Amino acid sequence: MAATATTDGARAHARAQEGARAEAMPVVPARDWQDPPREAGHLVWAETVAGGNYTHRVLARGTELRLTDLHGDACAHLLLYADGRPWERLNVADTVKVQWNAYLGEGVLLLSDQGRVLASVVADTAGRHDALCGTSTLVRNTERYGDGSPQSASPAGRELFKLAAAKNGLEPRDLPPSLSFFQGVEIQGDGALGFTGSAGPGGSVTLRAEQDVTVLIANVPHPADPRPRYVSTPLEVLAWRATATRPGDPLWDATPEGRRAFLNTAEFLTARGLA
Repeated sequence: MAATATTDGARAHARAQEGARAEAMPVVPARDWQDPPREAGHLVWAETVAGGNYTHRVLARGTELRLTDLHGDACAHLLLYADGRPWERLNVADTVKVQWNAYLGEGVLLLSDQGRVLASVVADTAGRHDALCGTSTLVRNTERYGDGSPQSASPAGRELFKLAAAKNGLEPRDLPPSLSFFQGVEIQGDGALGFTGSAGPGGSVTLRAEQDVTVLIANVPHPADPRPRYVSTPLEVLAWRATATRPGDPLWDATPEGRRAFLNTAEFLTARGLA
C-alpha cells in the first residue's frame, strides 16, 4: 500500500516536505534566502518565479525590488498600482510621453495617470526592455501555441494578470497595458517594431517604490518573440527595505519632467501624512 493511501500517511508525507526547496518557489521568511545581494538590507520578498507563472506583492514606499533573468529567457511583465487606490495605476503611455523616451532603463520613472511616480528604475544591467507591446493574450497564445489559458502549458500574460489581480481585489477591467523587462523591442527606421530579444543570463533591473504599491508580475514570453515554441525560464525576485527618492538625490533633479512628477508625489503623500 502506498504511503499516502491513508489520511495519516498522506499527512506524514506532506509534513516531511517541510524545508524542501524547488527551483521555483517563494522563500518564507525572505531573510532565509541563501545568497542575498550585497546592497540589500532587510529582505522582505524572495522568490523564484517559474516560466509561465506569476507573482504579486504589496511593497512599502522606499522598498527596492530587483528582478533577475536567471537563464536568459525570462520576460517580466509588470503592473503597478498605488496600494489602497487601485484607480491610480501604471500608465505606460504617460511614462513614455512625459519623459520623451520610449525605452526603459536606469533613471526612468514609472508614472501613474495622476502625474505621480509609482516607482523608479535605479539600476539596469540588461538593457533589453519594452514599453510598447504589452503582454500576451488568450487569443494570440491560442493561435500560436494551441492554448493560452492560465492552467495550460502556454499561459498568456493577461490571463495570469487576471489571477494576480483577483488576489488583490482587482478585476479584469483594472488591467492596463503593462511593461516588459528582459525581452526588448526597438523602433526601426520605417517605424516598425523590431524584436531585440534578451541580453542573456544574469541581467537584472532594480526598481524603487516611491509610494506603497501593489506589484503584479507575469513571467511569460514576449508577444513579439518569433520563436514557434513557448520559451520562458525562471525569474528571480528580491526586495529589501531602502529609502524613497528625496530632494537632493540626482534622480530627483535629472529632468524637469521627473522633478515635477516627484513634487506631485511628495505633495500628495505629505497631505495624507505619509511623507
